[in-house]
Amino acid sequence: MNNNDNNFYQENNSLKDYINLIRLNIGSIVVISLTALIVAVVYALNAPDIYKSTTTLKITKPQGSILDAPLIPEFQDFGSDRFIANEIEILKSYSLRNQVAETLIDSFKLSRDKNQFELIVDREDRNSKPTLMPIEDIVEILSSEVDISQKRGLDIVEITVESRSPYEASLIANCYAEAYKKLNLTYNRQQLTAIKEFLAQQREEKLAELSAVEEALRTYQEQKGIVELPEQARALIEQTTDFESKMNATKIDLTIAENNLKQYKAELAKQDPNINDYIESFATEPYIKNLQLQIADLQTQKDRALSSYKDSPRRSEIIREFDAKINDLKEKLNNQLTVYRAGILASSPEEIKELTRKVLEEEVKYQSLKASYEKLSEIVADYDKRLNKLPTSSIDLARLTREKQAYEKLYLQVEEKYQEAIINEQSVPGNVMIIDPAIVPTIPSKPNRLLIVFAGLVIGVGLGLGFAFLRHNFDNTIKTPEDIQNRNINILAWIPHIEGIETNPELEFIVSKKPDASASEAYRALRTRIKFSKIDKDSLRTILVTSPRSQEGKTTTAVNLAGSLAYANNKTIIIDADLRKPRLHNVFGHKRYPGFTDYFFGQVGYEEIIRTTDVNNLSYISAGTIPPNPSEILGSDQMINFIKKLKGEYDYVVIDSPPLIAVTDSEILAQLADATILVVSANFTETDLLEKSVEILRRDNSTFIGTVLNNFNYRSGYSSYYKYYYYYSSPTNGSKKNRVKAN
Repeated sequence: MNNNDNNFYQENNSLKDYINLIRLNIGSIVVISLTALIVAVVYALNAPDIYKSTTTLKITKPQGSILDAPLIPEFQDFGSDRFIANEIEILKSYSLRNQVAETLIDSFKLSRDKNQFELIVDREDRNSKPTLMPIEDIVEILSSEVDISQKRGLDIVEITVESRSPYEASLIANCYAEAYKKLNLTYNRQQLTAIKEFLAQQREEKLAELSAVEEALRTYQEQKGIVELPEQARALIEQTTDFESKMNATKIDLTIAENNLKQYKAELAKQDPNINDYIESFATEPYIKNLQLQIADLQTQKDRALSSYKDSPRRSEIIREFDAKINDLKEKLNNQLTVYRAGILASSPEEIKELTRKVLEEEVKYQSLKASYEKLSEIVADYDKRLNKLPTSSIDLARLTREKQAYEKLYLQVEEKYQEAIINEQSVPGNVMIIDPAIVPTIPSKPNRLLIVFAGLVIGVGLGLGFAFLRHNFDNTIKTPEDIQNRNINILAWIPHIEGIETNPELEFIVSKKPDASASEAYRALRTRIKFSKIDKDSLRTILVTSPRSQEGKTTTAVNLAGSLAYANNKTIIIDADLRKPRLHNVFGHKRYPGFTDYFFGQVGYEEIIRTTDVNNLSYISAGTIPPNPSEILGSDQMINFIKKLKGEYDYVVIDSPPLIAVTDSEILAQLADATILVVSANFTETDLLEKSVEILRRDNSTFIGTVLNNFNYRSGYSSYYKYYYYYSSPTNGSKKNRVKAN
């Protein structure tokens, strides 16, 4: 029943209940809120300024061939988001951070003002000289202090750096952007750079070979005394050198194509190991290979015919005839390759389509160059045989002359290709553009001191409210009259806390000292409800006042109840039956003895223990000498006869007894009383003690009529208790106090 009642009460809390709960705990809430506010203010005042600088990049996805274009352009952004995500991971990579760290170290060494750096330096305090951190520590710091993010739905990436130094924040952001742009450009030019470097090497080699041949030819001419070759030999050498230079140039192109193909195949094998063989089978398909051989054969025939008809009027006609045949074969080859290319790319995963296309094109190119090289090699071998048929005296000179001319032509071709490679490399742009470089911020981005103070206040109030509600939920003491009523226990009255009683003990007898106080009115209400608690009013003469434990106000309640009865012209007497810790005599300012225990032992007479008070019709009897056996005395026939004697002389007998839970004295006295009331204290008496006390009183007798809630602060209560109270308004100009009922 206890839990159900609690749940019922909690589920029916109103807004006013919560407001009143806050009012009850306003002191704690204010203290906690002020503490949090002070902490926030101190932190806000001492927090260092943090500056933020941002570099904005636009990263464009590389465009593939037309076969890679999406059927519906609107859906292209799905791949773009993944591409940007990959680029962000590159930006966060250790290698890029290491490059940035190296740049920052160089900048620190070249800087005149070392105090412009904060993140990458160590210092004992703000006034000490900064020392550079190890590069490993700088790389680690960059991973935490640099934020890289994509603007939602856009190909825009922002690199944001926060530092206590505005200069350092902008420097790191710009270094990051430049390092990434350089890395991206290097990656995009990687293939062309490899070709350029290869041609540079070939250029140096061919120049050295040309110089060696020229020196050998000069030496031979000086030794043999032969200066010129016969006309027939010169014509043959010229034709031979043309084909040999073409063969050598084709060999260089073949080597470049082979290197490119190996690189592409290696990259493709990492993603799909089986697709290389599949592509190679297409490129070496008999029909394609036959077309490539036919084209190479026609090209060599064309070159031979042109070398034989240099000055012939049929030269143009011969070129047209061969070009027509070659173009026809190339068209067939391209058509077939288009079909194969579409089939391969259609079956390739989206991630490797571009790489698959490059491998296929490079494979076809390699096979075409290989066929051309083989045909040119056959022609050069044929011309070598014809050179060997020259006269013996001319063969060596002819060979040296041929080598010289061949190397000259080859060197010029390599030089031309090398210059083209340089131009091609420089003409390839990166797909990264710095839109807004980072600038040195002038205003700190952090901390927002006003926001910190406001947040501290909000958190403080929240903690205070949380503390109030937690304390309320974990507090199992009686707080309101409803806490008693919800346990099916009758409540007679709730007595407000007597203000000033802590410093002025005389106020404990409030109905006498301040009859206009709200507490006095509450005791008068208690008097009335006790009188009408039984149908037969004459049967209610003896009233026992007890409590579950000490310090709950039972003596104060007993005294003021007796005073209220006396003020109503009822001859009343109050007995201090608390033989454990009696204190009734303290309330009236007299000694404890003689008391009724002394009367029982025959030490004093009856009239000697009856003491009058300043209140008409009110007398009291103190406890007297404390006996070793209080329970036996209170349960004796003498006590029964003593109570009967008092009832015969007084209208009401009020008995102040010990706490109910601690000893059995109150249970014994309850058998002698006409009515028993239980005093509990708000925010002090625990609910289980209340229930246990009521259970004892209901079990042993039927005189229990209800409880009194003491020290109840009704002005900060949980519901509208004003309607239950009578109170006196403050006097105005000495006029009589008017009693008003609160609604």
